[in-house]
Amino acid sequence: MPGVSDTAFYLGSLPVYWYGICIALGVFAGALVLFLREARLGLPKDTGLDAALWAVPMGLVFARAFYVAFRWEEFAGDPASILYLHKGGLAIYGGLMGGGAALFCHARAKKISFALLLDLLAPALAIGQAIGRWGNFFNQEAYGIAAPEVLCWFPASVLIEAEGGWHLATFFYESLWCLLVFFYLLHREKKVKGRPGDLFLRYGLLYGLERMLVEGLRTDSLYLGPLRVSQLISLVLVLATGTGLIVRRERRT
Repeated sequence: MPGVSDTAFYLGSLPVYWYGICIALGVFAGALVLFLREARLGLPKDTGLDAALWAVPMGLVFARAFYVAFRWEEFAGDPASILYLHKGGLAIYGGLMGGGAALFCHARAKKISFALLLDLLAPALAIGQAIGRWGNFFNQEAYGIAAPEVLCWFPASVLIEAEGGWHLATFFYESLWCLLVFFYLLHREKKVKGRPGDLFLRYGLLYGLERMLVEGLRTDSLYLGPLRVSQLISLVLVLATGTGLIVRRERRT
């Protein structure tokens, strides 16, 4: 797919980038889901708005800080480039850590169940990730290894101009998976009344499984020594959430 541009349009001489638009659309969609579900969970009015105001800014800051920490050599010579968010470089796990910490503080301050806030957040995260991942397409990043000839078609693969060939579209795999997780979580919530926190545990388990597998196909992973950071965190997430769900099920029987 030649000719993909990272710029959507210009406001005068100021470029507006597709990456920012995709992230903004993902945040908007996630916030809308928060607003629409707060009453269903028995949470006070405007809990979704308050949660977004706490979690989104902190999540973005931590997502960038996480990425920069593991790629510091790229920024050491020009620290101002840390602010160039339109070029990509937001680590989802960093965002989850920052947003989660902000929600915990918010829950304590407002005396709201943290587990319920996490359940409120889970589908919003999934739809936000599904949309936001398309920013990677326009930036030609977060792609995988060179694709076999049989998969050299979009969206199974994406033509990376800088590499001069087709590469596995790992950004699309994650986007599609997160969309499926979104619908699954809403269906599960409607059909099964679980304990507070169950929905978020299921999100963590499903996302962790996908990320652990797809991360192994990517060419731009963050590393801690010989280990891919996101794969390591995904493994911990899968073990923690899976164990949590099993323990909760055993206690109900």
